[in-house]
Amino acid sequence: MITTFQDELPQVKGLLAGVDEAGRGPLAGNVVASAVILDANNPIDGLTDSKKLSAQRRESLAQKIREQAIAWSIVSVDSVTIDQINILQATLLAMKQAVEQLGVTPDHVFVDGNRCPQISYPVDAIIKGDLRVTEISAASILAKVERDAQMQALHRQYPVYGFDQHKGYPTKAHIEALNEHGPCPEHRRSYAPVRDAVARKKGRDALPV
Repeated sequence: MITTFQDELPQVKGLLAGVDEAGRGPLAGNVVASAVILDANNPIDGLTDSKKLSAQRRESLAQKIREQAIAWSIVSVDSVTIDQINILQATLLAMKQAVEQLGVTPDHVFVDGNRCPQISYPVDAIIKGDLRVTEISAASILAKVERDAQMQALHRQYPVYGFDQHKGYPTKAHIEALNEHGPCPEHRRSYAPVRDAVARKKGRDALPV
């Protein structure tokens, strides 16, 4: 049974894995999930929701997490798969694989949000877990740092879209670039703004010269 916790957190014993994702909302790029088991004997100060940290602070904490955690993993699911199975299922898939790739068996898993992947461990969804559970905070930081790095690489490949600035989110500048240039291969065709841009581009291409 999967339970969603909004108020009091469940009490667990043994190794706890925290799981979070980055990249559900963007129009392009992968969705990235991370799972982390922290070492209670080697705590890391400053862990919180990755969105509340500067990029520099996230990078610093990510390095500490990689060095000090008992186990951690990061999994990406690409835009083609997102279009095939939808973003929710792609996110749950990334989370499931992240837990399975930890290399250390957790006794319990906490997932940020209100949905859990189908895994063979006791698992609970924690509302605002990235603010309330340090393991989830750590996972949110690793996922965010990895996805930002991926979008920087995507910017170098497709500079006209400005991925280094908006990381694929539907900002005004991104929508304008998408409408002007059409989508790149990493854009999610199942998302409405991308579908609209594809339709507009087909319409322009069909116009007589």
